Amino acid sequence: MTGHVLKYLGESKLELGAAEERKGNWRTGRDQEGILWLALDKADSSTNTISGDVLRELERHVSAAEEDLPHAVVIRSAKPGGFAAGADITGFAKMSDEGAGELLTQGHAVLDRLEKLSCPTICVVHGAALGAGFELALACDIRIAVPGASFAFPEVQLGLHPGLGGTFRLPALIDSTEAMTMMLSGKTAHTKRAKTLGIVDEIVEERHVAAAVRAFAKTGIERAEPGLKTRALGLEQARTLLARQMRNRTEERAPADHYPAPHALIELWEEHGTDRRTMQRGEIRSFANLLKTPSSKNLRRVFFLRQKLKDTARGDDDIAHVHVIGAGTMGAEIAAMTAIRGKRVSLSDLDTTALGRAIKQAAKLCEDKQLTNTKTRDALDRLMPDPNGYGISRADLVIEAAPERMEVKEKIYAELKAQMKEGAILASNTSSLSIDDLSAHAPDKTRFAGLHFFNPVAKIPLVEVVVGTDTDTQTADRLAAFCGAIGKLPAQVGDYPGFVVNRILTPYLMEAMVLMDEGVPKEVIDSAALRFGMPMGPVTLADQVGLDIGLHVAESLRDRLDKPMAEITDMLQARVEQGDLGRKTGRGFYDWSDGSPHPDSEEHGPADLTDRLILPMLNAAVEVLGQGVAKDADQIDAAMIFATGWAPFRGGPLQYARTRGTRDVSDRLRALAKAHGPRFEPDEGWQGFN
Repeated sequence: MTGHVLKYLGESKLELGAAEERKGNWRTGRDQEGILWLALDKADSSTNTISGDVLRELERHVSAAEEDLPHAVVIRSAKPGGFAAGADITGFAKMSDEGAGELLTQGHAVLDRLEKLSCPTICVVHGAALGAGFELALACDIRIAVPGASFAFPEVQLGLHPGLGGTFRLPALIDSTEAMTMMLSGKTAHTKRAKTLGIVDEIVEERHVAAAVRAFAKTGIERAEPGLKTRALGLEQARTLLARQMRNRTEERAPADHYPAPHALIELWEEHGTDRRTMQRGEIRSFANLLKTPSSKNLRRVFFLRQKLKDTARGDDDIAHVHVIGAGTMGAEIAAMTAIRGKRVSLSDLDTTALGRAIKQAAKLCEDKQLTNTKTRDALDRLMPDPNGYGISRADLVIEAAPERMEVKEKIYAELKAQMKEGAILASNTSSLSIDDLSAHAPDKTRFAGLHFFNPVAKIPLVEVVVGTDTDTQTADRLAAFCGAIGKLPAQVGDYPGFVVNRILTPYLMEAMVLMDEGVPKEVIDSAALRFGMPMGPVTLADQVGLDIGLHVAESLRDRLDKPMAEITDMLQARVEQGDLGRKTGRGFYDWSDGSPHPDSEEHGPADLTDRLILPMLNAAVEVLGQGVAKDADQIDAAMIFATGWAPFRGGPLQYARTRGTRDVSDRLRALAKAHGPRFEPDEGWQGFN
């Protein structure tokens, strides 16, 4: 056979040459130069994952190579989409039950044998090499990257750290501080960055892979001697000092009580950083222990919640052109993100100055997302300022992001009736108005729904697709698919005051206002929420959202719900009236002129402070579940995590209720109701919730 065995055909198909053999999850073949090609092609999956069967089969191929040594071994992916997405997370629970330590030891043995082969081992990476896929690449002598390749250890997001040798192989390969940063943060090293760090030895276009492989097969590679910094970190005192700094920085964003994995990794590195053998044993033991922690179990649950939302976003949205009405903060970002993701977008507003700001904002978003100059140009070309609304007649989807006043939206909808084309969908970005009430004025009730984005649109992945009484299934499905097309996670929910997220979140914000009215300092309130695990305290969040918006949502819920709400305090109304609306005006309850506030108080406040903030959210979650607003408890947990960052290591509000015990929660709510008023009365849904 001539050339390299593995080749691309066109843009989408990757296959071996004539000498190919397929055995389970690997496709193999030797070329005429004696190079053994092993192409990972996970059976019955569009994505490669590193599972037990993949490693067992790899062991057989390594054994064959040991007996009949090839000129070189090349490992790469036969999947066009990328190298490998990491370990098969679906097997982690079973792995823990069956003795994770022993299974990990077996996996390590396979990669150790690959690493010790007496011929050059070369890994060719296209797309992403994540987690265990990255560790497989690290076990090879040489790494070749095709442009667009990327490397990351995202295990920390699952409450884990690398478990197949990454904790010692990456620090041995590159600057150990950079290696620890990658593992502690889960951040990605894209192609050029990976080359700069030393992860990648060569970057070549796909058509040149064969030549690069042949060259490395002949010459191998020589690594530079460790630098002064690396040698210094071989000293226990230096490593201890750096570990202390890492620990302090990590504690700020991932407290050890909530997220033990990064702290376990730092401890491993500090204790065993210069001894590969003890580091390897420690990694296996630590990973197996972390699998059993509630934090990891819940974070892995969050991973699957994300997948469930993604599954609802599949399919063709049949939406090529989107028209956005309203170039305010929300409308501008919706338009920009939609254009960045490849849709044609027209954006209208009566204020041409607002349109100019929107285009500048779009350019800034492209910069923040590190788009190339070409991709930025293309995205901005797709985004057209349209003060006269000419794009409405061509749009497949019109998104209305006008102010939250019914009369304003009614007027817009009346004008749209003569402008929208047949079959187009109208969606409102309302956060507080009833979709059914709005639909009475829409051009077509069946093709009308809510499309509730959250601020900031560019950073918050969740979108509530709010289905009204008359919204047809096709419209709801197309909107969910549209969310997927622009990189968002859709949660299809029913029309209800506050929908799901705002109905659950508002009591948290309003109780904070009441507590401040009672004299509890805002820093004490926010610190209590942060200690519980919320990403942001309620007072800071109220400022972030905008006090005027929070007040409007609270008033809307108070007027539309039968249940009592926390009183809207004079303090909140006064700040709104004087124009101190939070971050957007530079001052709210906090001063934002010098950047984001960082509330930190050692004072714990009233004994029931945390429960007063958190339990009303659980109560509202049970309410919306009982009302059928959400599909199920999982959807509610997912919505709160991906829209608000609700303590992910706790698995979401309803998962937390199960963990704490539903009887305990409802009893505690009754005690709070007796002490503070009927707004805490437990919802009747607690009786049937489990």
